[in-house]
Amino acid sequence: MTVRQYTGNNISMLFNSSAFLIFFPIVTLVYFIIPQKVKYIWLLIASYYFYMGWNPKYIVLLFTSTLITYLSGIFIDIISKRYSGKDQVRLKKTVVALSFALNLGILFYFKYTNFAIKIFDRVMAAAHINLYIPEADILLPVGISFFTFQALSYTVDVYRGDIYAEKNFFRYALYVSFFPQLVAGPIERSKNLLKQLAKPAKFDFEKFKEGLLCMLWGYFLKIVLADRIAIVVDTVFNRYTKFSGWYFIVATVLFAFQIYCDFAGYSTIAIGAANILGIRLMENFDAPYTATSVADFWRRWHISLTSWFRDYLYIPLGGNRKGKFRKNVNRMIVFLASGLWHGAGIHYIVWGGLNGLFQVAGEYLMPVRKKIIKLLDLHEESLGFRLYKALMTFCLIDLAWIFFRAEGFRTGLTIVKSILRADNPWILFDGSLYTLGLDEKNFRLMLICIAVLIIADILKNMGICIRKTILEQDYIFRWIIYVFAVFFILTFGIWGPGYDAANFIYFQF
Repeated sequence: MTVRQYTGNNISMLFNSSAFLIFFPIVTLVYFIIPQKVKYIWLLIASYYFYMGWNPKYIVLLFTSTLITYLSGIFIDIISKRYSGKDQVRLKKTVVALSFALNLGILFYFKYTNFAIKIFDRVMAAAHINLYIPEADILLPVGISFFTFQALSYTVDVYRGDIYAEKNFFRYALYVSFFPQLVAGPIERSKNLLKQLAKPAKFDFEKFKEGLLCMLWGYFLKIVLADRIAIVVDTVFNRYTKFSGWYFIVATVLFAFQIYCDFAGYSTIAIGAANILGIRLMENFDAPYTATSVADFWRRWHISLTSWFRDYLYIPLGGNRKGKFRKNVNRMIVFLASGLWHGAGIHYIVWGGLNGLFQVAGEYLMPVRKKIIKLLDLHEESLGFRLYKALMTFCLIDLAWIFFRAEGFRTGLTIVKSILRADNPWILFDGSLYTLGLDEKNFRLMLICIAVLIIADILKNMGICIRKTILEQDYIFRWIIYVFAVFFILTFGIWGPGYDAANFIYFQF
């Protein structure tokens, strides 16, 4: 028996489901009709209904995490008013520690119990102790890592004095459960989201237009690109013993775009939906594959999680204030923790460790790199050199992605070894790639859409936002874009057998 991932058997509230396309307009319409003072109550009801669409009984977990962190904020506020000096600090730290212990304890049980059992069994076996503990049959609640981290950030923010202690339990419950970003982020901060929920916005047509365009772009990334790419990637990785060499290279490169389009697609839809409701969520992706270093990549990828680890783990560990060696130790701790956050498996920890190691190695090799650049008289700001750095960064990130996507660490190693021995480049030209689940037309369409994504990200990196450019045009041009986008998504989207909505990758975290 094992911890079972959410498999999508009950997918009534996926963003790309017909149920959500009915649910969201109703929620929005009612939201802007009802009085200001009860808007947050309506959104709270909608958010709990949204989450119960997967597994109603796990609403108890969401409520429990909410209650623990709500009370922690209240207690910290009381302590701040009644105590001073060392007593105040000690008591506040105790409350924070209890909040973290209880929330992380729940997270550990559902996500890491069987991982811990496996590790324990292996240690016992290595010590020749015949003690076997069977794995538990646990269903992993969708989005538990996301709402747990969002709730915990509130506890720390109140402790630091960055946000007031919210007295209204229902408003705070909405902060933890706000449905657009509840199950896959962005992981919002109380300083941004809670304050907005306290003052509901009136309908704003400009925000509506921007939100709608965001959602359409997100649906393009998810339904047209991510789900189409997934067919090829899954064919190769799920049957890895039947493929070798260049098949893995192609699948690995495509997976880099699959996970980007899948996760950025969800975040973009979430940001767009919230924007329509008059609520601004933080940007979660900033053209990550235009990055020119691994550190730069992580400033652009899953920004809400990266900044969470920076603010609530890296800085408390000492950040870069205690010398170069300690800074790099802290960096490795953060990335190992990030790997473990993504999944209970050695291969996830290896993935996180590689991303940390690339940055540590890059920093220590910086003097050598500068000498080589000076010796060869290279210009770091030239287009050619920046393209070279972006390509090298992509290769390093993509290498780490192998362990993220593989079934396990050994599988990842097998794939890496096969790539290093790649001796079948002819598959790129003889039509073999069209046997991986997509016919030639669909494969070419996939490549064209990837090119569109790359161009959009390059323009964004140059400070040119296509979405803003479209919004500046007259309404006739905008509506032509809207109609064309909807038609394109409906026509070329991958909807699955029987038009079943495909799950988002990050729901399992």
